[in-house]
Amino acid sequence: MTTPTVLADDRTAPGRSPSSPSKASASVRRLTALARAELILLVRNRSAIFVALVLPIVMIFSIRASLQQIDLAGTGLSVAGAALTGGIGIVLVQVVYMTLVTGYVTRREELVLKRLRTGEVTDREILAANALPAVALALVQVVLLVAAGAVAFDLSAPKRPELFLAGLLVGLVMMSGLAAATSAVTRTVQTSQLTTLPLFFVSLFASGIFVPLEIFPDGLASVFELLPLTGVMTLIRHGWLGGVEGGDLLTAAVAALAWTAFAVFAVQRWFRWDPRG
Repeated sequence: MTTPTVLADDRTAPGRSPSSPSKASASVRRLTALARAELILLVRNRSAIFVALVLPIVMIFSIRASLQQIDLAGTGLSVAGAALTGGIGIVLVQVVYMTLVTGYVTRREELVLKRLRTGEVTDREILAANALPAVALALVQVVLLVAAGAVAFDLSAPKRPELFLAGLLVGLVMMSGLAAATSAVTRTVQTSQLTTLPLFFVSLFASGIFVPLEIFPDGLASVFELLPLTGVMTLIRHGWLGGVEGGDLLTAAVAALAWTAFAVFAVQRWFRWDPRG
């Protein structure tokens, strides 16, 4: 029997406002403690660390090799620029999405999530604490990619940092939410390798990670613009490298926010706290 998903707020002590400083500080302490425990578990999981650290590097070199076979004339992109911005997309998919799906399923099947819900920790705190280590790891890798672009590939710092950071933030929230939603249809840790593949391959080949959308025919590119990670990649790529029109940015932002809202709704509606067995 499945426990209904209700992302409950903290309990409020008698005579104390829900927004009181003590309540907020208690929430931060709980969230920090849970996130620290999750980070320790992530570091001890060698396969997860391999996926998070090694595979993105391999994929970036694969992206660069594939781009060298493509005529990028007219796209305004260099091979290095397209490869490194595509690398950020790889980080979002592999380090955040795929790692978190496995993490949520593992905690659910081991009854960790169910036990946590019996205490003072809220549902939102549990979900956020599980996501924070992967998000932090992704942020570190993004910083390294930007630094590598400046040092080794003569790329400038992000030309529109506010756009770059907005795309990155939306991407982190979206991928975390989609990971939690995907865990609801994933029975075991082993099957998580299958349930994550559709979004992985769609994002990789049709969201501008491996191949810029400008390469595709206009009709096909318009369809690809509606995919989950495409809007995020547009914001990140043009926040870093520049060269996009306002209308394209608006379309990208609307698509990214719509998918993020859907991810949050899906978690609230379908996330499972009890084992599926």
